[in-house]
This record gives sequence, structure tokens and C-alpha cells, in this order.
Amino acid sequence: MNKNQLTEAILKKKSYLCVGLDTELGKIPPHLLNEPDPLFSFNKLIVEATSDYAVAYKINTAFYEQYGKKGWESLERTLEIIPDDCFTIADAKRGDIGNTGDMYAKAFFEHYSFDSVTVSPYMGKDSIQPFLNYSDKFTIVLGLTSNSGSADFQMLQTPEGKLYEQVLSKVASWGTPEQLMFVVGATRSDLIKQIRKRLPDYFFLVPGIGAQGGDLKEVSLEGMNSECGLLINSSRGIIYASKDVNFDEVAAANAKELQVQMQQFLQLKNIL
Repeated sequence: MNKNQLTEAILKKKSYLCVGLDTELGKIPPHLLNEPDPLFSFNKLIVEATSDYAVAYKINTAFYEQYGKKGWESLERTLEIIPDDCFTIADAKRGDIGNTGDMYAKAFFEHYSFDSVTVSPYMGKDSIQPFLNYSDKFTIVLGLTSNSGSADFQMLQTPEGKLYEQVLSKVASWGTPEQLMFVVGATRSDLIKQIRKRLPDYFFLVPGIGAQGGDLKEVSLEGMNSECGLLINSSRGIIYASKDVNFDEVAAANAKELQVQMQQFLQLKNIL
């Protein structure tokens, strides 16, 4: 899915919701544990319940890697049932140089056919370039993250501004808005307006809404550009909203509630 197709999906569904599939056996409804592949069974019901309201799904690979071979099989099966009109994100936070970077890119873009993958820019351009070599895919670069430890490095003052600001500008010079997105945490909504001015045309993947305390309205109104330019991720607030047998119905209701709010913000910004 390219940038134009993603924007079309946002306009069609009146939503910029990304559902995070951070699936753990200890948190899914107990009745699913008897299934041959509980992770997949849970994900399938979540995807079926929310795909009318979501434009993207983010699969955090760590939640599957922990289960070894079976976890990777669950991940692959999950990816296969995500509808074609939804953008897929491998939240893998990779980043390495040379052949290692090439293999990471090949794994997620060729073997698994994700639309995008998250990467760390710490090692510089030659750790990002293997992903940018895929012109029909997106590289989502960690920009300003929502964890408390982000202040350890990202907020350090440099002669040209904060370190995260230099990272954003430098990385943006390596690729176009058709190739690059940036992770911008919702808990730093006070800075999203400034980041949007710095990067007017790029999509932002925004975690931290809901359980982490991010404010959807503030992030939306400060972070949108003329095409929306946002993917707001919600994981726990949707997929773990209930452990009852009808958990998927509760997930659908929560996803719809977010979609309705997003539609209002899209209208306020004259995007719809």
C-alpha cells in the first residue's frame, strides 16, 4: 500500500486508527487457550471486529518472537488475514548496517510482505538505506518516542537544537514522504505541533493514546496535515478491553468510538 492508497483508505473509512496487535497468551480470553493457535484465533477475531474502523494494523514482533517458531507462524497467519485495504506495520525496531540490514529488509518486505517496518536511526544512514531501497514500502523511523527514558538521549541539547530534532531533519533528507514515516509519541503532544512544522508532508505513527495518557484531540488537531498524515495506534484499549466471550464485540465498540472521534477531527481540519 502506497501513500496515496493509505490516504484514500483514511478518507473512505473516515479514520486514521491503527490497531496494535501486541498479543500475549496471558492476556487473551481464557476460552481461546484451547484453540490450536490461540494467538492467531484471538487476532483473527480482533481484525474481523475492527477492520471497518481501522486503516492499519501494527504487529509488534516481540510479542510473537517470545514463543519461538509457533509465534512466528502465528504472526504470519495473522498478516495473511489482514484486509488488503489496511496498511500493515512490522513493529520490529530493526537497524543495522551492511548485509544484516539487507536481510532485515528482505525478511519483512519480501518474506512477510509487510507494507512497512519500524527502524532505529542510531547507527546512521547506512542502517536505514537497506529499507529505503524498497521504493514501494515504508520505513518508519523512531523520532520522538513516548517512553520516559526518551529524555536520556532524544532531548539532549545540541548546537542546532534538541537531538531528536536533528535526527528528524537528517533522516527526512534521506527519503521522500512516499518512503518515510516517523514515530512521534502521543505523550509529547506539546511538541507535535513543532514537529509537524519541521516535517509538513510526512506521515507520523503515533503511539501512546489511551493507556499511556496521550490526548487524541490534541494530537490530532496539532499533528494533522492537509492529507491527515497521522496513524494513531491503540493496542491495549482495544484488544484487551474485555476478556469475556464477546471480547471482539467490545473491541469493535471501542474501535468505533475512536473512529467517530477521528471523523470529527478530520472534519474540523477540512480534510473530509
